[in-house]
Amino acid sequence: MSFLLHIEQLVAGWQQPATQPFDLSLSAGEIVGLTGPNGVGKSTLLAALAGRASVFSGRVEQRPGLRLALQTQEIPPLDGLPLSGRELLALTGATADGLPPWLAERLDLRLDRLSGGQRHYLALWAILQAPADLVLLDEPTNNLDAAGVAHLTAHLRDRAKAGAGMIVVSHDAAFVEGVCDRVLLLGARDAK
Repeated sequence: MSFLLHIEQLVAGWQQPATQPFDLSLSAGEIVGLTGPNGVGKSTLLAALAGRASVFSGRVEQRPGLRLALQTQEIPPLDGLPLSGRELLALTGATADGLPPWLAERLDLRLDRLSGGQRHYLALWAILQAPADLVLLDEPTNNLDAAGVAHLTAHLRDRAKAGAGMIVVSHDAAFVEGVCDRVLLLGARDAK
């Protein structure tokens, strides 16, 4: 395995710190899960690694030339947007190869005609197919049924075997157990 990311005592947030100091080393092909109660900064840590949130202290060392893909919990509004699933994949450089049949057969429909779970999985697929060395996923199983979670689990393992490293934030304990090589539990912040 080769080094992708090394984090020491990272404290991240938005206008002020929102996390406790965090340490992590991640290698290519490794999937690490982050779990813990709401409000401890799991999503904020991903945002900081992607350059969207502030780093207040600590050190982040990345492999030179690291390519990163981030999936967030934010869902863009789609009403009235005349974009099909196939067009979304083309815009992101993703292919439909490997999509589950229940979604592949619906690619020519407009995105606003798909169910919430179908749109969510299609957006996940576009991110997972991106040419990234490090994939950051924030609650990827939200809005997915059992078939979607099973397909996602298998695909994440395949991406890891191909050399991508992943950090997965999730409250879905069964998913985290099934897909992650190791799991880090972030604790509640100290009351002051």
